[in-house]
Amino acid sequence: MIVNVSTHLARLAGEEPDREAIIISATGAGRTFKQLHDDSDRVAHALRGIGIIRGLRTALMVPPSLEFFTLTFALFKIGAVPVLIDPGMGIRNLGTCLAEAEPAAFIGIPKAHLARKLLGWAKQSLCTTVTTGKLFAQFSLPTLLKAPPTGSTFPMAATTADETAAILFTSGSTGVAKGVVYTHGIFAAQIDMLRQMYGIEPGEVDLSTFPLFALFGPALGMTAVVPDMNPTKPAQVDPRKIIGAIEKYRVTNMFGSPALVDRVGTFLKEKGIKLPSLKRVISAGAPVPAHAVERFATALSPGVQVHTPYGATESLPVASIGNDELKETRAATEAGCGVCVGRPVPPMQVRIIPISDEPIALWDQSQCLGTSAIGEIVVNGPVVSRSYFNRPRANELAKMIDPATGDVWHRMGDLGYFDSLGRLWFCGRKSQRVVTSRGTLHTAMCEGVFNRESLRTALVGVVAFGDVQPVLCCEFIAWPDGRPDTGEITLRHPHTSAIRKVLRHSKFPVDVRHNSKIFREKLAVWATRQLRHHQWEADTTPIVAAPTFDEWRAAQ
Repeated sequence: MIVNVSTHLARLAGEEPDREAIIISATGAGRTFKQLHDDSDRVAHALRGIGIIRGLRTALMVPPSLEFFTLTFALFKIGAVPVLIDPGMGIRNLGTCLAEAEPAAFIGIPKAHLARKLLGWAKQSLCTTVTTGKLFAQFSLPTLLKAPPTGSTFPMAATTADETAAILFTSGSTGVAKGVVYTHGIFAAQIDMLRQMYGIEPGEVDLSTFPLFALFGPALGMTAVVPDMNPTKPAQVDPRKIIGAIEKYRVTNMFGSPALVDRVGTFLKEKGIKLPSLKRVISAGAPVPAHAVERFATALSPGVQVHTPYGATESLPVASIGNDELKETRAATEAGCGVCVGRPVPPMQVRIIPISDEPIALWDQSQCLGTSAIGEIVVNGPVVSRSYFNRPRANELAKMIDPATGDVWHRMGDLGYFDSLGRLWFCGRKSQRVVTSRGTLHTAMCEGVFNRESLRTALVGVVAFGDVQPVLCCEFIAWPDGRPDTGEITLRHPHTSAIRKVLRHSKFPVDVRHNSKIFREKLAVWATRQLRHHQWEADTTPIVAAPTFDEWRAAQ
């Protein structure tokens, strides 16, 4: 049995040939399912003709466009392995990722090829280069496509569920970006789970502001509308263009990062605009502020939810929560209980294990922690990737093998706990917890008591007096009138009382992919410099643990 994302395109081309598969919002250009299927067949013939074959790692650096969809589906049909990297992560990081991925082929726009030639990207491994224009590569795609068409359907590679389908790089928000090995089975499971989770039906219209998620549109039978925006800067999107596309094309499904949802939601509320065509909004990439979700939800029809799935490039989806339930848990978040990310999505298994920074080779069910115990989140299921590419140490630190079944359990790198209702709560990244000789502070649990619509905070650790001292960085200059200051709030909550320094920062460094994950490691370096010449006293007060949801609820 062939397991391949492009089988969905072939089926839809036969069942609904004249329905739009892709629409480019900025120009109105588009392709029907049959046209996209035929175009990707022609491109697949052309690419295979120049040596891009099944299993060949192929770097793809093309922005969201008709070419992006056509090339991606063509590579899947061939059985080649697209290597997909966020172009906005920086020149140096791009070069590192390409060196690790060792692609044999490189397909990109002329600008990408110029950078490749000047900076020597993957020069040791590349054999074939293709440009979507005319310059800086061995082959030009427009020229290749001028050859007489074969007149035959491309024979799709008989790929299996365990065969490598793509290498997707993480955002690198807590370290160097890593290439995650995706199999065709993972893609197939993601499509099935997303359809069941959110009740997505064929014939819907999807507006995805993140290129990789846009590929799920045609696979789920949806028309994919590519918005007029810079995908590397979702926090700077023009809300009018997003809203205009939703209204013009009667969009039913929208995916956006927390930063985009916040920006567009603010505009919607200010202008009193409603979006009755939307059946659901999905936001992921970082914890989504409850106030941003609630604000966007005011533009939706009654009963329509803003969903915030929890997961990572290595495993997505894991859990999910809607705005109605998120509204109920907001008070607990603001009391320091962490962020509720919902219940695990079947058939995913989620467990909590003791916090460790060391490798754990074998999965041991007996080590799992009980309700309300904070630990490391680990997951198992059909969307869990088995490995990183060319990263043996990362595999040791993140992957555990079940000796009984051979299944892989992935360590998410996040800390959290389950409440008595079976919901998962996020407490912060494991690598970003602030560990002192007096106790440990978790970022999401501390920041939750400070974060408001006008203020975003980040907890970091600064070394002073031979110990780590917790410092709170604030991204806004002041609270609105009538609000207490941050110093008063730190003392009000026992688990934040150890925070003795508060610093103002003009604009937090964030990840390129979603503009939402805060680079706390960079902030810690900045905070250390800021406090180098400040006079402050060593703190010896024991750090009080933050309350879990059940503890908080019992105290009400």
